[in-house]
Amino acid sequence: MTKDTLDPKGLIREAYAIDGITAGECRSIFLDWALSVPQDAEHQALIAGLLARYGLAGHPMTATLQAGLGATAAPTRRGGRAGRVGS
Repeated sequence: MTKDTLDPKGLIREAYAIDGITAGECRSIFLDWALSVPQDAEHQALIAGLLARYGLAGHPMTATLQAGLGATAAPTRRGGRAGRVGS
């Protein structure tokens, strides 16, 4: 059996199978999914693939995936002196 590169643990598939799942539960599952894919993976492309595969209108996981697709990487916080002094 080959590993599913879009959903290695089957988390997103399972989320869509749960009746009455809440938006908060979907966000938690999405975070677990994001931690389970390789760090160097193209997350936006994976999310787009998941939406193409599962994206049911009105499902809270679809809204969560769409939010993840629209998210951009936040700037990293620089602590200490580097955070106080301009680059």
